[in-house]
Amino acid sequence: MKSEDTPFEGGPMDGRVLPVLVGMTGHPPKTYRIPVPGPDGGPPTVLVYRREPRDARGGLRLARWKYVHAPEGDKASGRKWPWSKPDRPATADPDATPGGKPDDADG
Repeated sequence: MKSEDTPFEGGPMDGRVLPVLVGMTGHPPKTYRIPVPGPDGGPPTVLVYRREPRDARGGLRLARWKYVHAPEGDKASGRKWPWSKPDRPATADPDATPGGKPDDADG
């Protein structure tokens, strides 16, 4: 497998460069998770870094990507697929009208 030395920005890994495996397309993964053991055998913490394009400056030998610390953790990117339903608040009555106002059609 091929790897690429990729710089990390922000968080505990700031300023470090790690070899990251690249896929068939030559790109490293979109997210990079680093498990850190908890103190005194506690639950581990996972550091999450997201891939971003690097500036065009530099040379051909430098990585085209960098990882930036995502302090919010493992949340989704927010991308909505065309076939996904929009988020709606749950209601107790499935026949309730949006906005919570009663239907005045009955009189």
